[in-house]
Amino acid sequence: MSDKSPLERLLNEKQILICCGSGGVGKTTTSASLALAAAVLGKKAVVCTIDPARRLANSLGLTELNNDLVQVSAERFEAAGFAPKGSLHALMLDTKGTFDKLIGRYATSDEARETIFNNRFYQQMSSTVVGSSDYMAMEKLYELHEEGDFDLIVLDTPPTKHAIDFLQAPKRMSEAFDRSTLEIFLKPWAETSKRSFGFLGRALNRIVKKVDSLLGLKFVEDLADFFRAFDGMYDGFRGRAQRVDSLLRESFTSFCVVTSPQPLALEEATYFCDRLREFSMPLDAVIVNRVHTSSLTALDERARLRTRLHEPGPTQLLAAAREAGAGAPPQLEALLKAFLDHELLAAGDHTRIESLRQGSAEGLVVHEVPSSSKDIHDLSGLRWVVDQLLRAEPL
Repeated sequence: MSDKSPLERLLNEKQILICCGSGGVGKTTTSASLALAAAVLGKKAVVCTIDPARRLANSLGLTELNNDLVQVSAERFEAAGFAPKGSLHALMLDTKGTFDKLIGRYATSDEARETIFNNRFYQQMSSTVVGSSDYMAMEKLYELHEEGDFDLIVLDTPPTKHAIDFLQAPKRMSEAFDRSTLEIFLKPWAETSKRSFGFLGRALNRIVKKVDSLLGLKFVEDLADFFRAFDGMYDGFRGRAQRVDSLLRESFTSFCVVTSPQPLALEEATYFCDRLREFSMPLDAVIVNRVHTSSLTALDERARLRTRLHEPGPTQLLAAAREAGAGAPPQLEALLKAFLDHELLAAGDHTRIESLRQGSAEGLVVHEVPSSSKDIHDLSGLRWVVDQLLRAEPL
C-alpha cells in the first residue's frame, strides 16, 4: 500500500482545485484545509472563498478578508505550533470589485469605463443579480491562474443549490455578450436616437416611457446606455468567458465534491457528481466530512455489530443490553446507551459511504474525515483537518 494519501497525490499533481457541495457540510473549512495541506507539502497555495462570513478569516488568524491577497504570516503559524514548508494566501471574492476590474480591462476608453461604472443597471447587475457571483468566482480563478504566482489555487464555491447555473456560468456570460443578440435590442434604440423613426419610433418611445413608469429608475434607458457603452468590448468579454470555460476542463484542474454522511447531503453530492460528468468536468475526489467512527477496533467485532444493527432497532438492542447487564448502576446504563447510539450512527455512516463508493466511477477518491469533538475555528484546528486529509489509511 502506498504511504501517500490519494489527496496528497492530487495536491501534488494539480494546479487548480475547485471545491463544491451543499451548504453546511464544511466546504469552506475543507477548502482552507486543502490549501494549507499544500502549504505543508511545500507549495505556494491560495484559497479563494465567496463566503461573506468571517469564519475563514478567523480560522486563518486574520482580522478580515477581501478581494486583495493576504498571506498567513510565519508568526501566526508559529503561534499555532507548526511551520509549513510552503506558504498560504487567502482572499474573499468581491463580486463587484472583480466585475469592475474586468470592465477596466476591456473598456475602449476612460469615458466608456466611467459611463458603465456610473450606470444604474450595471451597479445593480454587478452587485446583486443571481449568477454574477458564480461567474466572477470563475473569473477570479482565471485571473489568479493567468498571473502564475501560485502552485495551487483552491476555489471555495457557492452551495450546490444552483449547481448547473454555477457550472454553466462562463457559457451564460459568453451568450450574454453575443453581439448578434444584443444588436436586436440596440438597433431600434440607436436608430431613434439618430433620426425621426416615424410611427415606429414614436411607438417605441411610448413603450419605453410606459416600461420606465412601471419599473422606475429609467430602467430601459439605463439598459440601453449600458449596452451602448459596451460597444467594442463584446468580443473581449466573450473570448474571456470562453477561456474561463476551457480552464475548467484542463488536465491540471480538478473538482472536489465536499459532503457529509447525512442522506440528503450525500444525495446532493451524487447529483453534483453526475452534473460534473455530464459537463465533462474533471472530478477526482469526494470528501465526506464529520464521519462517525466506530469505537470497536477488532474488525470481526465491528462487522458483527454492523450486521446486528441492521436487524433489531435501537430500542430492542438497548433492551438486550439491559437484560445482559441487569442490575447495573444507572450511570453505566446511560453510558452503554450513549455507546450504542454512537455505534448506530457509525454503522449508518459506513453503510451510506460504502454505497457511495460502490456507485462511483472508477478512480474517484472517496476520502473520509472523522467528526471532531472540537470546533474548527483556528489554525490548530485546520492543521488537525490537514492530518486527516493526508492520512493514507482508511478510517
